[in-house]
Amino acid sequence: MAAITNAKDEELFDIYDEAMNHLGVAARSEVHAKGYWHQSFHCWIVSGEGADRQVLFQRRNKLKDTFPNCYDITAAGHLAAGETVRQAARELEEELGLAVAFEALTPLGAAQYENTGEVRGVPFIDREYCHLFGVRCDQPLTSYRLQASEVAGLYQASLREMLELLAGARESVDACGIAFPPGERPGQLAPAGAESADDVTALSACSVRLGRHDFVPHGDAYYERVLTALAAL
Repeated sequence: MAAITNAKDEELFDIYDEAMNHLGVAARSEVHAKGYWHQSFHCWIVSGEGADRQVLFQRRNKLKDTFPNCYDITAAGHLAAGETVRQAARELEEELGLAVAFEALTPLGAAQYENTGEVRGVPFIDREYCHLFGVRCDQPLTSYRLQASEVAGLYQASLREMLELLAGARESVDACGIAFPPGERPGQLAPAGAESADDVTALSACSVRLGRHDFVPHGDAYYERVLTALAAL
């Protein structure tokens, strides 16, 4: 399902009060400016087993209107007005090129949280009701096809070490990944014959050392709950 937009080509979201009573529909910029509650889809990908289990996460594009350049959920997105959670699972294929049946996803429950911040001088209030999912996929990072306008890179790190990081037992984790070269704009790397600006294949292998502050602040309870559940997939 394509995102529903208004005359200014802004996405439209269903909005709610804190008890998730439907209030109507509003444009993305208004939702984040006024702090309306809205729904989102979160899906975390893991690979490997036992002590070798890895969790995958993305780095957000630098032009995002909330938390640009931060490390975040493997694939996620807002539910457009009138969209169901099943339809929102399109984010996996749109952002990562991974076609997975909705039935193959493991539900991890739901979470409500709010974040505030400022991006390029514009303040935002992000209040989300998140539908949480996990899925195991053992394909190499190089098999993913990233949507350049949304995702700057895709990384993986030890799930055990990520849990230790959130518990305060370690200061950082090492992650390896694939990323677009710094400074490149979406579409700048598109090869001849590419169908769109996001049909980009030129990614470089990289490694990073990350602390808790490098991740979108969903809250320690959120991360601990999700990562603990992912260990059982």
